[in-house]
Amino acid sequence: MSEHAWSWTVRTSFPSRLGAHDACMREVLAQLEQLGWGCSELFAIQMALEESLTNAIRHGNRCDEAKLVRVECRASPERFWLRVEDEGPGFKPDNVPDCTADENLERCGGRGLALIKAYMTRVEYNDRGNSVTMEKHRTTG
Repeated sequence: MSEHAWSWTVRTSFPSRLGAHDACMREVLAQLEQLGWGCSELFAIQMALEESLTNAIRHGNRCDEAKLVRVECRASPERFWLRVEDEGPGFKPDNVPDCTADENLERCGGRGLALIKAYMTRVEYNDRGNSVTMEKHRTTG
């Protein structure tokens, strides 16, 4: 990651229980709001947060409360950076069916990844597939 003057950073973790991510989401969104991020940008980040955190809980750690979801977040008035890591076996993002393809429109799965990709400026997965790093650059105007 390039050197950037971050206004706020946090590292946290929580057990893989549905709803355990709510406090983390509230904190991140409150900080971004204080940094002047607008409603549409906050919505985009909220969607990416919700999808990445619940995917880590549900799919990565399979709701095993003994396993943690680790979150590292950095924010400034211009940029948002997030890493979410679970203790699961990982996955290959390229193997997830395209949820917009006609044959997959009624299938479960893949929509969260598509939302994250659509709303974030940059999205990368580690080789194991148990960590996603994303970044959003603030739009002006």
